Parts: sequence; C-alpha cells; structure tokens
Amino acid sequence: MSERADFLVIGLGAMGSAALYQLAKRGAKVIGLDRFAPPHTMGSSHGETRITRQAVGEGRDYVPLVLDTHRIWRELEADTGDTLLNACGVLVMAPGVGETSHHGKPDFVARSQEAARRFDIPHEMLDGREVARRFPQFLNLEGNEKAYFEPGGGFVYPERCIKAQLTRAAQLGATIRTDVEVLSIVQDGDGVRVETSAGAFAADRVVVSAGSWNAALLGQPFDRLLTVNRQVLHWYELEDTSSYRTDAPVFIWMHGATDVDYLYGFPPLPGDRRLKVATEQYKTSTTADTLDRTVDPAESAEMYRRHVAGRLAGTTPRVAQAAACLYTVTPDRGFIIDWHPHQDRVLVVSACSGHGFKHSAGIGRVAAELLTEGRSGIPTTPFSVRRFH
Repeated sequence: MSERADFLVIGLGAMGSAALYQLAKRGAKVIGLDRFAPPHTMGSSHGETRITRQAVGEGRDYVPLVLDTHRIWRELEADTGDTLLNACGVLVMAPGVGETSHHGKPDFVARSQEAARRFDIPHEMLDGREVARRFPQFLNLEGNEKAYFEPGGGFVYPERCIKAQLTRAAQLGATIRTDVEVLSIVQDGDGVRVETSAGAFAADRVVVSAGSWNAALLGQPFDRLLTVNRQVLHWYELEDTSSYRTDAPVFIWMHGATDVDYLYGFPPLPGDRRLKVATEQYKTSTTADTLDRTVDPAESAEMYRRHVAGRLAGTTPRVAQAAACLYTVTPDRGFIIDWHPHQDRVLVVSACSGHGFKHSAGIGRVAAELLTEGRSGIPTTPFSVRRFH
C-alpha cells in the first residue's frame, strides 16, 4: 500500500524546503522526502551564510526570482520571529582594465550594473580609491578597480532559511519524512510512484530537488547534463577585527581574469573572530556519494596564499574551520526549472550551478505555481532543459 499525496517533494534543501512551504501554503496535500535530516551538511545548503544579490550578474532572467525571494524571506521572518536576511550590502569588484569572467559570464561588474538599472535596484559604482576609503578591510588596491555596490544585498543564513520553511510547511499541514532514501521515480498513467527505503509513495506530480543526487535519480538527459564539483569553504582566524565595521559588506573580488581568479567572503558575524572566504573550482568532478568531505589543511593554506594574503585586513593563515560542499553545474552554468522531458508529471528544480540559494524561496513559489496552476508568474523558459538539445 502506497502513502499518497497530491504532490511529493524529493530533497528538502534550499529548493525543496521552499517548494514544500509554498505547496503547503496553497493547501495542497504534500509530502516531503529527504535522505538525511535537513538542514544538514551533506549537500549544497550549509555553511552558516550565503551571499544574496538583487542585481544578478548571471543574467536579468534571474532578477525576478531573487526579488521575490527577498520578499518571501521577510514574510518568513515576520511569521517565525527569526532573522534570515542581513542586508549589509554587497560589493562586486574587478580589475579596471582587461577582461574578466565570473560564473562563466564576462564583465560581471558591468552585467550587475545593467541588471540594477533595468530593475531600478539601488546601487553605486565605485573605483578602487573609493572602495579603500569606505571599506578599509580591502588591502593593496591599485586604485583603478571597478566595483558595484548594492546596499540591499548581503547574506542569508541558509540553515535558518531551510528550517523556517520546513517548520512553516509542517504547521500548514505538510508531511515531512526524513532519513528516507529515494530508490526510483516512475511515472505510471496519471500519477507517479516513488520507491524508497521506507516503502512506496504515490502522487499526482513530483518535484525533484535533490541537488547533487538529481542526475542519478532522473536519468537521461540529466545524467549527461549535470556535473558535480567539490567546493571548499574556509574560516580564518582574525587577529584584528577593527577594519570590519558592523555594516561591512559581503564581497566578490575578481582579482584576475578567469573564473578561478577570485574570492568571495563575508564580514565576521557579531562576536566572531573568524572570516569566511571561498573560491570556486570546475576542473575536478565528483558525486554526492563519493565526495571527500574532509578538507586537507594544505587546501586552506593554498587558498590563503593565492587569494587571501595581502588582500583582507587582520586575517591570519590560522584555520578555524573548513568544510566541503557541492555545486551541481549545467553546461551553461544556468538553472533547470522544467518538466522532465520523458516524464511530464515530474518537475525538475535544479541544478543551481553554484549561485542558487539567493533565488531559492522564489523558485519554490514558481514550482508551486507550475504544479498547481500549470504556469508561473515568473517566466521559466530561460531555465528549460530543452535549451541543451
């Protein structure tokens, strides 16, 4: 006998928790399944903080998602009393001369400015001299850097966001089943059957938002489109916090020409003497089940040498903490929000290619609209799987 619902949500991280909340908010009978017990450290939605930007340099198609996400996070804050979004500002900086790339997109600073103008998002354009004057934590600037500053950006607390949405979903009637491994997803007639380690589930439609497990669960064409990359987060001890004001922004600093010649980071949290920074790598792939979750001290030493030393005030090479996480990346580093091409009752939400959390609450609403109404108020054509055909 199958446990049945109108909808099943498989994977309850950033996207799945958001979809579950939005479906429950609409009064749907919905069950959420997760292999672990979210929020957890096994996927892509952990690490204390995540950058959020409203003028998204990855492309204007993403901006409506992040604007909606900010609105939903404020709504959740009012409902739960928890703090989810810290609008401390975001600084995106690149060399003043020469070409640069970030997330596979050229001239990320100019693209961010273009999106801000298009959507009337408050922002400022700064040069390196002004950055150094206003934000003394950034060292050894040439002076001719170009920077985009967005006061409404900042960071969110990913574990809190997931927990808030799962809590509200449960309060609104959703069923949450954790420590359940999904074994197969099969569309059969006018429904979908999902076999799991805890038995069978059935639903009219299913959302698959399992991040780095998506390729194995979904089969073709996702098994060839999705690549999983291991990323590492580093927290370095601060010897001196005086350069970091209470309103210090998060930052993305492209100090060279390519996608790996950059670092991003966060101001220290109140009372904390650690600075969290990271970069990205796309050369070495892995899988969710074979990921090396330990971080060799040599990795943190190399990160400090290549990206941190001489750039961030007060930062020492002493490592307070390090963690591995996962990016699930498409060939064009964009999202997939679309129906499975071989199972039209299975909605695929992911992969987010390393820039998804800031959009997650809005994507959850899009998913709920597609499932319950057949269309979304935010266009999803740019995120169609068919673009890869």
